[in-house]
Amino acid sequence: MRKRRRGSIALTLLCATALLSAPGLLAGTAFAAPEPQQGRSLEQVRKEIEDLYREAGAATDAYNLAEGETKTQSAKIVEIAKLVVAGQERITGLKSRAGAAARAQYRSGGLPPGAQLALTNNPTQFLDGSDRLRQGEKAASDLLSELNRTQGDLQQYAKDASAHWETLEANRLKQEASKKQVEEKIKAAEELESKLEAEQKAKLLQLEQEAQYKAQTAWLSTGAMKDATGSAATDAGKRAVLYAAAAIGKPYVWGAEGPGSYDCSGLTSQAWLSAGKAIPRTSQEQLRLPKVAIKDMRPGDLIIYFDDASHVGIYVGDGAIVHAPRPGRNVTMAGAGSMPIKAVVRPDA
Repeated sequence: MRKRRRGSIALTLLCATALLSAPGLLAGTAFAAPEPQQGRSLEQVRKEIEDLYREAGAATDAYNLAEGETKTQSAKIVEIAKLVVAGQERITGLKSRAGAAARAQYRSGGLPPGAQLALTNNPTQFLDGSDRLRQGEKAASDLLSELNRTQGDLQQYAKDASAHWETLEANRLKQEASKKQVEEKIKAAEELESKLEAEQKAKLLQLEQEAQYKAQTAWLSTGAMKDATGSAATDAGKRAVLYAAAAIGKPYVWGAEGPGSYDCSGLTSQAWLSAGKAIPRTSQEQLRLPKVAIKDMRPGDLIIYFDDASHVGIYVGDGAIVHAPRPGRNVTMAGAGSMPIKAVVRPDA
């Protein structure tokens, strides 16, 4: 089974290498489709669509981060609620003990224990009573201290819960704002694409592939991979790569974490989770993972793209990545240098 898996990965990488070495998948096809209206070329439209999807990607990261924080705050509020219930039950028990002590005093004639002790004529009873009096006073003092401490805890729980609710509400507003921005950007990009004819859409895909190939070629020409060590993946890295490779062909959906669809960081975080390593959910948070030099990267490492760290892919070796590109596209393999690299990070450093 392991040999078959290795063979599958090798075949996939071979296909990717062939794709990256070609100027474009549709390079041999001639198009005579009219250019878009308003005096814009199809290349200008492509860049505009790309910018809109990039902005949507950044907003998706903000949404995912706010969603993660919301889940964290919700969990904290639930824990506080449990502590409040336990504290209230403890106060009920303490009050019950205090009530029992008061009833016992009432049955003894209502005299305080000290007065009862002073009225006894039996020296032995006086000594025994004196000892019990000290024990009783200590028990009463402890009971009162515990009651005050528990009430203080409940007051602190209330303050903590209020603070977490405020954070929760702030995160909810962030989510709504980010969601609205994502939807607006995606809608604008989809509207631009919807105005294209079928041939223009095919040409648009070709232009995307050519732009990626050009960027990859330029990156390789800098010698970025010349001194690459070709380090072997760790066992966890191999599992993460296998997970990502198995997702090829599944659609990009913003905010999705699989198994049927993914956004870019949803794919990388789930790939590493499948390998037994939990990493941050968003590409901007994943940027905080330990960084490695490009020449030292190995399969399983994550490559963060663009100045705003709005995109991420998983390195699979031979200068290629698997990533979820954008809405309207599927998880695919691409050149590691087909987008501007910000950093390479290692989840299992």
